Amino acid sequence: MGLTRRTFLTRVGQAGGFSAAVVAMQGLGLFPTRSALAEPRPSAPPGVGKGVRVVILGGGIAGLVAAYELRALGYECVLLEARSRPGGRNWTVRGGDTVELLDGSVQHCDWDEGHYQNFGPARLPSVHKLMLDYCKKLGVPLQVEVNTTRSSFLQNDQANGGRPVVQRQAINDTRGHVSELLSKSIRGGALDQELSKQDRERMLEFLRLYGPLDSADKYVGSDRAGYKVAPGAGDVEGELSQPLDMHTLLDANFWNGMLFEETFDWQATMFQPVGGMDRIPYAFAKALGDLVRFEAPVTAIRKTANGVRVEYTQHSAAQQVEADYCICTMPLSVLKKTNNDFSPEFKSVIEQSTYGDAYKIAWESRRFWEQDFNIYGGLEFVSQGCSPVWFPSEGFFSERGVFVSGYTEEHVTPLKTMTLSQKFEESRKTIERLHPGYGIELEKPMYVNWGLVRYNEGSWIDSYGAGQLRNASAVSQGAASSAPRLIHKGNPNYEQLLQPDGPIYFSGDHLSHIVGWQEGAAESSHRVIALLNERVQKTRSAGKQG
Repeated sequence: MGLTRRTFLTRVGQAGGFSAAVVAMQGLGLFPTRSALAEPRPSAPPGVGKGVRVVILGGGIAGLVAAYELRALGYECVLLEARSRPGGRNWTVRGGDTVELLDGSVQHCDWDEGHYQNFGPARLPSVHKLMLDYCKKLGVPLQVEVNTTRSSFLQNDQANGGRPVVQRQAINDTRGHVSELLSKSIRGGALDQELSKQDRERMLEFLRLYGPLDSADKYVGSDRAGYKVAPGAGDVEGELSQPLDMHTLLDANFWNGMLFEETFDWQATMFQPVGGMDRIPYAFAKALGDLVRFEAPVTAIRKTANGVRVEYTQHSAAQQVEADYCICTMPLSVLKKTNNDFSPEFKSVIEQSTYGDAYKIAWESRRFWEQDFNIYGGLEFVSQGCSPVWFPSEGFFSERGVFVSGYTEEHVTPLKTMTLSQKFEESRKTIERLHPGYGIELEKPMYVNWGLVRYNEGSWIDSYGAGQLRNASAVSQGAASSAPRLIHKGNPNYEQLLQPDGPIYFSGDHLSHIVGWQEGAAESSHRVIALLNERVQKTRSAGKQG
């Protein structure tokens, strides 16, 4: 069978990644563009919620968005949040804070003034229009989050003698080798039956630029991959780095680190709130005022003849609130332990659900990554240990900073069976793999595992039940993952939770196709509000007709 354009471009993408495929398509004149637009806000007549009371469970992004939008539509709202702070998984730790986990460990943070770490979400993609819009409405200033830098390192024990490789060299040497192979294939006539003469010439021109290749269509290195000796003044013209061999570059552990930024919601440009991600939930809480009741963990959810009754405790006293409707944004991991009278089919789904146990380990240190390695922001990757390493995108050029050495689901790592001190040492070893001699500079470690955080007991939905499928074409790259890419279509458990259980609606990022992101939580609440508006209007219409 002949090699079609589709097959050819697929193979280019497999060998050289998304960017190679895109440039190849541009070389052939085949690459269209389109813009991604945010979903519209729920539309409803002004004051549609007048006289309707809604109780919202959970003060994470889903709950805060629901309260914010419902109040604007005239609904009478109460939001119950178990913690003394808003945000749920949107949690920023600073000096003076205490981290208490369900395993009984207690950590006191004593980082320098102004230092912080986002132990939950830490990035706002430019394609997440809804969250960016809320930041603008709420007056939350943003700055660029440097999600990748060509100066960062990739390390694999099985390649290059275990020595770290600078990302710019790995990426550009790979492009060069792939371009040379494709050039040989085209010049050898392997594609004569599938590509026209004009297409072949255009592709060769593209490969010479993309590689870049020399006049003999060979890849011998380039300034894109970096220098062994940098150019300087006078007669110091510089000496190019010796290209890495193709065998080294084809290792999957390198590709994971090189391609993670190509994932749709990790592509530049990304943003972060100035001063920490929790600036967003605190801005919501300020706008909502006393509508939010803090330190109010829910103890029971009951249906009534007129709607719903929610029982909770506040200041050690039993309380309850009745409403026409309830929007429950509590994690299913917590909801399954909460007394309720949900319908059997809803209880079954909630019981079957499982959550991830993502962790982060953060350190304070001299900013050696900037001062000694020219790394400003971005991530580094190792084949073993605590990967990735994630450097801060704030405080550039200051003396000290806080960075992450280890962020993924813990149960897939050796850390699961380690003590806290052993986890810290494993995290320190990761820095030694990438930057030998620098592990000794790490100080004041802090560890958070979302599987051990009270009122969450999980980082994100991992499965809605037995047989949950992952989307192989969107598997998270490396250990930079935010959440698994689950296949929702045709999943009866997921579909079940999209429906209301009588007066009770469910919302959260776990009920979206953007699991693990604040955008998913916000979009989910917008969807529920639209359903609720429709129901309220139909009920009123039926009452008038009656």
